Amino acid sequence: MTTPPLGDIAHIGHTQLFTPDLDASVAFCTDYLGLTVSGQDGGTVFLRTYDDYEHHSLVLTARDRPGLGRLALRTAGEEALHRRVRAIEEAGGTGHWTEDEPGLGKLYVTTDPDGHEHALYWESEHYRAPDELKPALKNQPQAKPGHGVGVRRLDHVNFLAADVLANAEFQQRVLGARPTEQIRLDSGRIAARWLTFTDKSYDVVYTEDWTGSKGRLHHIAFATDTREDILRAADLAIDTGVFIETGPHKHAIQQTFFLYVYEPGGNRVELCNPLTRLVLAPDWPLITWTEAERAKGQAWGLKTIESFHTHGTPPTA
Repeated sequence: MTTPPLGDIAHIGHTQLFTPDLDASVAFCTDYLGLTVSGQDGGTVFLRTYDDYEHHSLVLTARDRPGLGRLALRTAGEEALHRRVRAIEEAGGTGHWTEDEPGLGKLYVTTDPDGHEHALYWESEHYRAPDELKPALKNQPQAKPGHGVGVRRLDHVNFLAADVLANAEFQQRVLGARPTEQIRLDSGRIAARWLTFTDKSYDVVYTEDWTGSKGRLHHIAFATDTREDILRAADLAIDTGVFIETGPHKHAIQQTFFLYVYEPGGNRVELCNPLTRLVLAPDWPLITWTEAERAKGQAWGLKTIESFHTHGTPPTA
């Protein structure tokens, strides 16, 4: 198997959520998060954050149950794309080519060991805002929304996995991610690992699914400009009936200031402010948290939340 050069994956392009209530999920994204609809194809709606240079940041697709669809990763170039495809196939993986999303060229669709769908692509049209959305600042793709939270970008995806280590190693050995932090239980088992493709401290996370299920979602996360935006998001949630699961608070691991809410379709969404924390050291050591350290909970004493709603309804995502 070829060793993946650092930088073959440029960044997370977008992700897809399934929802049993498409209209309500779209309203949550536009009215509460401040996303903009950039297209629709039947039961699929494409939305974008205001500072995304591509056509869409999030895809919502009508399904009978909530959950995670495709995670799309943009490569650093055409050659990088084909290197990663070769690495996937040399590692025993399979995939197929498709061209089924607006604003993008061909995507190579594969899965991680847990069954989460990944798509790799290079060709992408830069977004051109219509007159009513043109920004005053020419180095910004779209005017900042004057309503809702006004999230800047899709920040990361946290997968639930039956085998955290196998999936994390897929990201590392096949796609070229760097691990930055992890949780190791007393048994030696890795219960969670955070990984990055960029200078951000993490882009993808794998968290152990205590149910033993495969292919589920823990949450997707959108980044805000400031910590104060997280506090405002909590106030907006109360005012508009958005369910707050926990927060505002601070993660001990990765030190992200955050708020967990649920969108109407049943998917957990994190609003986060990790913008000031970067991993600039090329030889960054993997930081390991013990079971005892993790049992202390989040920073400031908040106990770690489980993979179920705190009000007792298990998510199906």
